Amino acid sequence: MKTSIKKINNIAMSKNLLKLTIIVLCLTLFNCQDESASFNNYKYADQENILVCDNLDTKLYFEALLSFEDDITDKYDPKNKNIRRGYSFFTRDAINGKVNFQEIVSPHTMEIFEALKNDKDLWQTDNSINYQSDLLNCLSKNFKNKDLQATYNALVSTNSMRADIFGAPLIKLVKNAHEDRYMAAYVAFDLYYANLFNVDPALVSEKPKNNNANKNNNGLPNAVNLIDAKK
Repeated sequence: MKTSIKKINNIAMSKNLLKLTIIVLCLTLFNCQDESASFNNYKYADQENILVCDNLDTKLYFEALLSFEDDITDKYDPKNKNIRRGYSFFTRDAINGKVNFQEIVSPHTMEIFEALKNDKDLWQTDNSINYQSDLLNCLSKNFKNKDLQATYNALVSTNSMRADIFGAPLIKLVKNAHEDRYMAAYVAFDLYYANLFNVDPALVSEKPKNNNANKNNNGLPNAVNLIDAKK
């Protein structure tokens, strides 16, 4: 009799545990998709999303990356849209606190940022980036340079991670952001989007565009600019 009761209790506990697991999974998926669901103005929807993260909807994150790259190349190389030059100059200025975000940011980027602000996992309560977030964990795990990855993990694990500290090894490699798209996304979120909380959306306006350069369907600058960038 006692054995039967024990079996019944075990079955009941298993069912409750299964229900709880399903609920948690549903809530997790809902939270991951919530910010994407609140945004539908995808300017780069025709380009292949190359940010792949387990159990994470990266559609909005990829849109954010490409919009950021348009912003920095419009600022630092509006004629040729050289992505390596854009990353090198932007990262240097960002680490040294010399970026005028109000001047650089585009209306489309601000629209993306408004949606990103709803991503509770991405931000700390003080609006700084959450280095333990699902997105940042995914990005750092996929850095192509393993030394950079090890440095990032060491800083995060000791609660010493700051953009200015990580900037020293980063600046040496950031020119290769067109090849390491996860490192590129790190730069976008930690050095750019994390600094947009103080931007006044009412003062953001469209900047003059140079349409001589376009991106291919891999979210990269066209072949002409990549050739120029490697010189």
